[in-house]
Amino acid sequence: MVKLKIDNMEVEVEAGTSILEAARKVQINIPTLCKHPDVDPSAGCGMCIVKVNGRIIRSCCTPVGEGMEVITNDDELFETRKTVLELILSNHPNDCLKCARSGQCELQDMAMHMGVDRDEIQKIVEDDELDDSTQSIVLDPSKCIVCGRCVDICQNEQNVWALSYLNRGLATKITGANDTKLADSPCIKCGQCAVHCPTGAIVEYDETQKVWDMIKNPETVTVVQIAPAVRVALGEEFGYEFGANLTEKIYAALRRLGFNKVFDTNFGADLTIIEEASEFVKRFTNNDNLPMFTSCCPAWVDYIEKYYPENLPNLSSCKSPHQMVGALAKTYYAQKMGLDASKVKVVSIMPCTAKKWEVRRHETMSSSGYQDVDVVLTTRELAKMIRQAGINFKALKDEPADSPLGEYSGAATIFGVTGGVMTAALRTAYFYITGKELGQLNFEAIEGLEAVKVAEVDINGTKVRIAVVNGVGNVEEVMDNIRAAQEAGEELPYHFIEVMACPGGCISGGGQPKVMMQHMEKPWGITDEVRKLRSKGLNTEDTQAKNRLSHHNESIKKLYDEFLGEAGGHKSHELLHTKYRQRDVYK
Repeated sequence: MVKLKIDNMEVEVEAGTSILEAARKVQINIPTLCKHPDVDPSAGCGMCIVKVNGRIIRSCCTPVGEGMEVITNDDELFETRKTVLELILSNHPNDCLKCARSGQCELQDMAMHMGVDRDEIQKIVEDDELDDSTQSIVLDPSKCIVCGRCVDICQNEQNVWALSYLNRGLATKITGANDTKLADSPCIKCGQCAVHCPTGAIVEYDETQKVWDMIKNPETVTVVQIAPAVRVALGEEFGYEFGANLTEKIYAALRRLGFNKVFDTNFGADLTIIEEASEFVKRFTNNDNLPMFTSCCPAWVDYIEKYYPENLPNLSSCKSPHQMVGALAKTYYAQKMGLDASKVKVVSIMPCTAKKWEVRRHETMSSSGYQDVDVVLTTRELAKMIRQAGINFKALKDEPADSPLGEYSGAATIFGVTGGVMTAALRTAYFYITGKELGQLNFEAIEGLEAVKVAEVDINGTKVRIAVVNGVGNVEEVMDNIRAAQEAGEELPYHFIEVMACPGGCISGGGQPKVMMQHMEKPWGITDEVRKLRSKGLNTEDTQAKNRLSHHNESIKKLYDEFLGEAGGHKSHELLHTKYRQRDVYK
């Protein structure tokens, strides 16, 4: 342990702790724009300066030392920070009122609290053209403060390398790799850059007006669905505790917005499990194209198509849950209600920016001849629409989802957290193989936020080896293990692998709320503490659910009896399964 003084207070912390972290342990908030718990310190912004024995240094990257005496705030430090902030703002547009991040912007917040007057600052660098080429995320270089968080996350955490620095000095900017448009770069649209951006430089591609137009069109029947992770995150936008599960209040809000039918992606999650578990059992029994990878994360699908195309036969052919609901809304539901499928418009509320790209993949169109889902909105976009409509969200009374695509099990709810898809699939796969229900419905070995989790499950005397990966940058370890075993002629290390592109799974997807926990104590964005609370909200619903098994969903059983026939059958493959293709890393 190391003893030091911070603002004349005695502090004792572990060796290697930065001055910034040590100060936060005693409730001293040193301002910073570039440091985030998910990224390594870069000392990029220069806001976190402190004095150590009279010498000014940057606290985010300086470890504590025995007997160190630190001053975090005095007149000189304040004026220096204010000058640094003014220099940052001199290369920033003055259009906060129309910025998507207004009110949730670290730069705006810091300028207000430091008393910086924008009218006194002359802009010295010309704006660059924004990049909305992916139609999933938007990069606006004019709002970028070159803190480097997005580059660090994209390169070092996600291992995608879609973003990079260009030029030097005041001309430095962040662009698509090789100065390309993001759509032409290796970008997988996961949106982790947007989650970690402290300003409005990277945000989701806004499609709220498109949805308003659909709702107002009397010729259309608007169907909406919410993903598992949305229900434990939307409340943060309206003052609820992290992880508060507000499913039925969200249903009520969606009806107030004017949607004709409110369904739930969890129904699609249960359906995915029926199809995916059936697919896995068949592959495992026949030793065919193992290991099998899950396919419900579109950013992961994009990643494997670009970086591991040789493994595409190992990817489950199941569409993601919201695509399945979309396909059924335009076939099964439309037929039951006597609706013209061309007039049924499906909107998915997702925690994910990659879902915006997914619905535009031509491979996701079903045999109905229509795009399964018409528009994807993020959790943040839904919050925006609720505010635009003047809805008092907290005052809404709970309402149920609509039938027939609204019933779901606890297994479906945990799709939103890492390990949830694997847990749900194994519950049903065990039943399909043995004809018996799994006694212990949870698998402790694959719970939690560890990057790669492995376990061995005994199914009637047969050992099934599984792996769960969260954060697409961690999948390389698993792929290397598979390749090494194959080259050595050894048994596969895994039979079934779940991959979610975002750390912690969908609960920290690129479209989730960016809410500060306490003013200036932690940056805007998603931290492990928030991930744990959101995960708890989903796991609690599963634990308390009357039915925790996808194959006991009565609405799913009725769907197969009335419409689909058998799991994995001809009609299911036409509507609920998809194909993949190799994609170039660069276009």
